[in-house]
Amino acid sequence: MKPKKRIGIVANTTWNIYNFRLNVIEKLLNEGFDVFVLAPIDEYIEYKERFPRVIHIPLRVLTRDSKHPLKDLILIAELRRKYKILNLDLVLHYTHKPNIYGAIAGKLLSIPTIGVVTGLGYPFLKKGWIEKLVTLMYKMTLGFHKKVIFENEDDRILFIDKKIVKQDKAVSIKGCGVNITHFSPNGKSSKEDITRFTFIGRLLYDKGIKEFVKAASEIKNRYNGTTKFTVVGELDKDNPSSVNPDELAKWVHEDIIDYKGYVKDVRKVISDSDCIVLPSYREAIARSLTEAMAMGKPIITTNVAGCKEAVDDGINGFIVKVKSSDSLEEAISKMITVGNEERIKMGLAGRKKAEIEFDDKIIATQIVAEINSILKD
Repeated sequence: MKPKKRIGIVANTTWNIYNFRLNVIEKLLNEGFDVFVLAPIDEYIEYKERFPRVIHIPLRVLTRDSKHPLKDLILIAELRRKYKILNLDLVLHYTHKPNIYGAIAGKLLSIPTIGVVTGLGYPFLKKGWIEKLVTLMYKMTLGFHKKVIFENEDDRILFIDKKIVKQDKAVSIKGCGVNITHFSPNGKSSKEDITRFTFIGRLLYDKGIKEFVKAASEIKNRYNGTTKFTVVGELDKDNPSSVNPDELAKWVHEDIIDYKGYVKDVRKVISDSDCIVLPSYREAIARSLTEAMAMGKPIITTNVAGCKEAVDDGINGFIVKVKSSDSLEEAISKMITVGNEERIKMGLAGRKKAEIEFDDKIIATQIVAEINSILKD
């Protein structure tokens, strides 16, 4: 009997593993791999209850917001040491720092690696020296990976055009996928007299939360008590784009939004909504949108990478201009006026699209196919 191949999965938080990578873990285990997860431990270590065969290795140095060069060098050493001790056959990396420093650690040990670019995030949105530094580091290290997987096609093309990665190494998938069994329609729709719009995501200005609030204010004034706007998500104090808590308090005090805070299981929130809205500036593939689609809800989002892929405009939702509260307000008004029956029809179209394009089993199969292809070489 051949020994099982040993696969490492590296991310900057266990939260990331719990929320986005369980489909890949399940697929790897089902195909007979031994799986080792390397990530700083947080409360989401509970994923181990579902997958007791997975060995979780804590990372002590990896912090997503640190910009200290010495810490980064120590991180390379920590990854190299653990990869060697675990005798890994291949390592799959998620998020910027693991992609960069894990590539170096793997190269030092001649272990094949894959980098997964899970969206470009704050450095690429804000430009400036941070973008230049991250771009340079990616140019220096992505060549060490056997493959680089992008969670949308726009990011893949951007990295190829900027000569950050070679075309023959770059592949794209449609995000991390959505569990279409867990997120499924329940036939519920709200009362005809109130139309409910919900924003789900971290409270970052880059997610378009300010545009959502401004559009909500205008719509509530225009439709006089027949609309409700809900925000679900937590403040991310480590992110430079995080919403100012005083501004959030002002929005709540002025009764523009109903703020629910962080909700671990968003299915009831989605179920109670008539439309999910995400006016983000850029995503990988926005999970809140695919979850809404899987539950049969229409969506409104922006014409940017990682958002536009979720919408067939006018079929399962509406696309709006990025950073435009006026465009968003117009789409929300349109969603109100089409009526409940048409919104249900749009939601069913979204469910079908989620089943065909965003099922997390499809995504996991694509990723594991890349792993198998590398291991056979």
